[in-house]
Amino acid sequence: MVIMNQEIKQLYARIESLEKENKALAEMFGNDSLSTNIFSQSKDGILIFDHSDKIVDANPAFCDSMNVDKEELMGLYLSDIVPVNKHFKLDRQREILKIKESVRGILPISNGKKVAEFDFTTSILNKSGLYMCVLRDVTSKRLLEKKVKKNEELYTDLFIEALDGIIFWRGSGKVINANEAACRIFECTHDELLNRRVGDFVYEKNQRYRRIVKELYSKGGIRDELVFLMPNGQIKSLEFTVKLNSVDGYHMTIFRNVSERHRMEQELRESELKFRRIFEGALEGILLWNDQYQLVDINPSGQRMLQMSKDELIGLSLHSILNDCNITDDELKQQISSIQNDGHSGGTLSITLKSGRKKYFEFSNKLNVFSNISMTTFKDITEKLDMEEQLRKSDTLNVIGELAAGIAHEIRNPMTALKGFIQLLEDSIEEDHTMYFNVITTELSRIDSIINEFLILAKPQAVKFIEKDIIQIMKETVDLLSAQAVLHNVQFRTYYENDLPLVFCEPNQMKKVFINIIKNAIEVMPKGGYITISLQKCSGNKIQISIRDEGTGIPNHKIKKLGEPFYTTKERGTGLGLMVTYKIIEEHKGTIEVESKLGKGTVFHIYLPYIKKAGM
Repeated sequence: MVIMNQEIKQLYARIESLEKENKALAEMFGNDSLSTNIFSQSKDGILIFDHSDKIVDANPAFCDSMNVDKEELMGLYLSDIVPVNKHFKLDRQREILKIKESVRGILPISNGKKVAEFDFTTSILNKSGLYMCVLRDVTSKRLLEKKVKKNEELYTDLFIEALDGIIFWRGSGKVINANEAACRIFECTHDELLNRRVGDFVYEKNQRYRRIVKELYSKGGIRDELVFLMPNGQIKSLEFTVKLNSVDGYHMTIFRNVSERHRMEQELRESELKFRRIFEGALEGILLWNDQYQLVDINPSGQRMLQMSKDELIGLSLHSILNDCNITDDELKQQISSIQNDGHSGGTLSITLKSGRKKYFEFSNKLNVFSNISMTTFKDITEKLDMEEQLRKSDTLNVIGELAAGIAHEIRNPMTALKGFIQLLEDSIEEDHTMYFNVITTELSRIDSIINEFLILAKPQAVKFIEKDIIQIMKETVDLLSAQAVLHNVQFRTYYENDLPLVFCEPNQMKKVFINIIKNAIEVMPKGGYITISLQKCSGNKIQISIRDEGTGIPNHKIKKLGEPFYTTKERGTGLGLMVTYKIIEEHKGTIEVESKLGKGTVFHIYLPYIKKAGM
């Protein structure tokens, strides 16, 4: 800073000296006896021109300074050697010369290759109508002035107006100068700060402080951070950079208040800790994903629900997780777009886990919760949906049961009368009307069958469970339906695993289940085909019974409705057969799963628990 002020004073002194020399030279040219020698020997350039600014003479000094021959200048006008954007200076010169005998200023002159700036004085030359212009090259001077101005601006920007506090101090630590930012940081006026030492503000001169001082004097500079105590009692964390002997033997320290940054960092750490505790302990699954739809984090609950570890999930795209949900990339982007419009979205979806089990999840998305990271929360609602479905079916079955009991009672009374009269008329029926009699008898039997199915739903049956060979029951069912299969051009393929364990069941009810499913399989293949039946053990101490047809198949949205009251895919069906089938299997602690592909057929998988004995 001190060096800078001295340099500025020297520059202004030199400028003043040049101006005095120029003035003396112009006065000397007023003496005609000396004109010739001064013109040729002058170190300053001299131009002689007429009232039209046409150059009539030029001295060697000017020609040398502009690196041109005198013959090249003769006949040119001042406007030819002055840049176009400075012609207004020539106009101004002519106006002043009409009023005064001389004019001074700065004029740029070009030789076609370079432009030099000249300090000029133009005067009327001895009433001859000519003008003499004495020019002194001040290009270097002008550059120096610009440098001085630039240094002044730099000094203002770097020291006076700097946002960081800057302090200059002696070897003893005494402050000799400080900017306004330093005064604000140390909570002092400028005068108060000049009476203090830098070390006076250090809060605790411990071992770390002594290490910093030692390192500073050994290296000549250091950057570190300490806690400082201000005169008003405030404690601040200041980051500082020290440079020894930076200006005229004085030392410089630049301070920056980082107390607020430390406070924010502490709050951020605490906030992050709170978020992490909530994130890790949440009962719902939480997924974090970036703007590329890639997973960046998942909490433990989410890992348990998806049955995948964090290492397996991090980096995966959302679509790869939803690949079994029939969601395309365009649909995923469309859903993300809806989040961007509303800020959030949600819904339910089903995902097939690695174990093969399908689960249903309720989810909610929130876009850009922080730093381009979006969040999805989800929870497993599979059991909830199962319970709701079971409750709905249970309520429906109760209503159907009560209704069935009433209908069966009211229909069975007239049915009994009709059967009795038909039997009385049987011997008197003429041969021509035998066909009508057979139709009536068949339809009455069908009505009776429907009533019996109603009654199964209407009241608990007296069921006696016994240990039974399930293969034997299936063989008896196949034999029973063989004649009907032949009529429809259907053939059976059977695969029975050897030494299957016994099943605790009610044989007649199990036979009814098999009859219902196999009869349905025969009816969905009007052109014939194969029915494949297999029995085998599977995991979970269960026997798997699979009955596969080659029919037209069932759409996915209809499969989940199978077993509901009065729901059927057949034109004349009642839906009671499958409803009874599902109820019987449920009473046997079993389950039914249905797989179907349109155009390829349907397979019913029945899972029944078997009796596990020692050694099995």
